[in-house]
Amino acid sequence: MNLGLYGYGPAHHRTWIAVDFGIAFPGEEAPGADVIFPDISYLEEERINLAGILITHAHEDHYGALIDLWPRLRVPVFATAFTAGLLNAKRASEPGAETIPVTIVAPGGRFKAGPFEVEYINVTHSIPEANALAIRTPLGLVLHSGDWKLDDTPVIGLPTDEKRLREIGEEGVLALVCDSTNAYRDGRSPSEREVALEIEDVVAMARGRVAFTTFSSNVGRIRSIALAAAKAGREVVVVGRAIRRMLDVAGELGILAGLPPFLEEEAYQHLPRNKVVALLTGSQGESRAALARIAGNDHRHVAFDKGDLVVFSSRAIPGNEVPINRIINSLVARGVRVMTDRDRLVHVSGHPRREEMRHLYGWLRPEIAVPVHGEAMHLEAHAELAEELGVKSVLRIENGTMVRLAPDAPGVADEVEAGRLYRDGRLIGALDELGIAERRRLSFAGHVSVSVVIDAKGELLADPQVGLVGVPAIDAANRPLSESVLNAALGAIESIPRRRRHAEIVREAVRRAVRAEVAGIWGKKPNCTVFLTVV
Repeated sequence: MNLGLYGYGPAHHRTWIAVDFGIAFPGEEAPGADVIFPDISYLEEERINLAGILITHAHEDHYGALIDLWPRLRVPVFATAFTAGLLNAKRASEPGAETIPVTIVAPGGRFKAGPFEVEYINVTHSIPEANALAIRTPLGLVLHSGDWKLDDTPVIGLPTDEKRLREIGEEGVLALVCDSTNAYRDGRSPSEREVALEIEDVVAMARGRVAFTTFSSNVGRIRSIALAAAKAGREVVVVGRAIRRMLDVAGELGILAGLPPFLEEEAYQHLPRNKVVALLTGSQGESRAALARIAGNDHRHVAFDKGDLVVFSSRAIPGNEVPINRIINSLVARGVRVMTDRDRLVHVSGHPRREEMRHLYGWLRPEIAVPVHGEAMHLEAHAELAEELGVKSVLRIENGTMVRLAPDAPGVADEVEAGRLYRDGRLIGALDELGIAERRRLSFAGHVSVSVVIDAKGELLADPQVGLVGVPAIDAANRPLSESVLNAALGAIESIPRRRRHAEIVREAVRRAVRAEVAGIWGKKPNCTVFLTVV
């Protein structure tokens, strides 16, 4: 969920640029939520001073919030043609989404945004047209790495522009704000070309159907799969809208030129088992994606049989292990073979390991290092590496930390609120605003409702009505729990003298009594709502 701000000028007259505008995906902590956004309330306050939003590349965690949050800002957006194409394709699939004007920046392009001069620098990553940003100001140059790695033999695009980065190092770099994702891993990430050779061998040796699931944005991997299929005399069938959308954009820009046509999913059932490669969405275990539906025998056109092979040409994003393993177990139980990067080199990361990071630091020689893009262990490993490499000042920051890079000594200058927003259906808001926090409590301990009717004198006109949702129906002695709730409610009402049976007193007494009764029986306190009517 990347969103970084760079500001130039005094506090009362500062101009900002935003770098990236990403999303994250919720887990069990936010039941029902679809997407997590950064809270941009600070940016909304500073909108008049925001010179633009710069997108480094088209991964969801770097550009996915634009469609929903850009209308709150309406400032210029800068991105490459591939990123702009994906943004338009994504917008077209979301009814009511506004058109976002994008200024196209060619790799290597330079432009002005307020007092900033920005240069896009080609880097290798697991998506076309990824870029680092050289951000120049009168007080110095900051290199924002974006997501990157060193790969001398990428299957799409050019290697990371070492020559340009060395030149920028000679120009002088005030600060390097750098990806930390693999900072704790020694060595160097394997090349995408090595994965392509491995995939070619996997497809050549297969006897039944072969299916690959990968990140839809990994166009280089998709190209390798298509070439391996063609060499083995197989057709590639695309199953999943996200991959089809990616292929359409890549095709329009000529990125996949020279490949045989990709077939629609309806063709799958008409091809011999040894003549098909399926390309599937759902590498992260998404319940509505193609792979999960196929694993659950719930897909109209695609099914697997014993002896077929499913290859996870991807890594599990932390938090997705459980749904992925659920799919793998379902496939294996039906006799389908499953292959992951634990078995063969069918996936490599798009992020740098420590040796690659050493090269970048050596080329740039920054005065300041700011580790970003990672969890606490990644950021600390990066900070320690930067200190080991002799960087003068290493700033350890958290979300919301505002750091001063120049002109005075680098350090923490302020803190900005950096919370989270959630999209829940058609609405966007904080956890409590959307009821998600309450929904989480409901998922843990259920809900009890009690309806009470009394007259103006406080006389109970009928037994309370009780409803249980997500609460055990019987207790340990096999007695209905609803009876215990009813008795607790009656007891609470009868304990209040009639002259004091005011609405709020009765309501709170019943609520407390019911929760305590259920807790004594079950060991958990449910959510409880008391509906009180006075007639």
